Amino acid sequence: MSLLKHKKFVVAGAGGLLGAELVRSILQFGGAVIATDLNSDRMASCFTDELRQTHNETLVFKNLDLNDEQAVKRFFSRVTDIDGAVNASYPKNRAYGNHFFDVKLSDFNENVALHLGSAFLFMQEAARYFKSNPKSFSLVNIASIYGVCTPDFSIYSETSMTMPVEYAAIKSGLLHLNRYVANYVADSRFRVNSVSPGGLLNDQSATFLEKYSSKTHGAGMLDASDISGAVRFLLSDHSKHITGQNLIIDDGFTL
Repeated sequence: MSLLKHKKFVVAGAGGLLGAELVRSILQFGGAVIATDLNSDRMASCFTDELRQTHNETLVFKNLDLNDEQAVKRFFSRVTDIDGAVNASYPKNRAYGNHFFDVKLSDFNENVALHLGSAFLFMQEAARYFKSNPKSFSLVNIASIYGVCTPDFSIYSETSMTMPVEYAAIKSGLLHLNRYVANYVADSRFRVNSVSPGGLLNDQSATFLEKYSSKTHGAGMLDASDISGAVRFLLSDHSKHITGQNLIIDDGFTL
């Protein structure tokens, strides 16, 4: 359990389903975490008292709005001795999730700016941090299978759900942005990779779960813990020559 021992990482979006699991996973494998989200009190409530007490010296909570440019710049200018960062944030506006013909241009533009724009800022400041602190640094972004393949809309029939068009644009853009930043910095010590999960279990309807499962090799929707191993690997020294890559974890959904 010492894969990440003596290493410290920033986890953005640590109050979310996947972000909180990634914090627990990094701590379990010996790493220290600066957990960030819009509301540090709400974020802290995602973790048990026992975990917070056990890791009181290796877990810190910080408020951070990834769409506040000055706040992100200040954060990276003040943080010290970090070995990498994971961006599991999911910023969106209230109209996010509308069906294709119901999406207004203004909402499309805003959601792309909120999510992809903040990812750009986070990557930019992580790269700037590395330039000022030139030691090994691993940056991991959470992308999606829908940045890799087109949606199968049949699995959404007979449900109120859809696969938001903004999401497809954002996650596919993020994958190319990973490669751009990795190649722009062009230093073996600074690595940028992504993990593209399949669907994560989060109170979806039985109808949707059955249809989704039929597209996989049997596992169906994944637990957040199914993603954490790939992220740990990319953060660790075991992946030290891997950069600009995307690990797909979907039990065969995209095949």
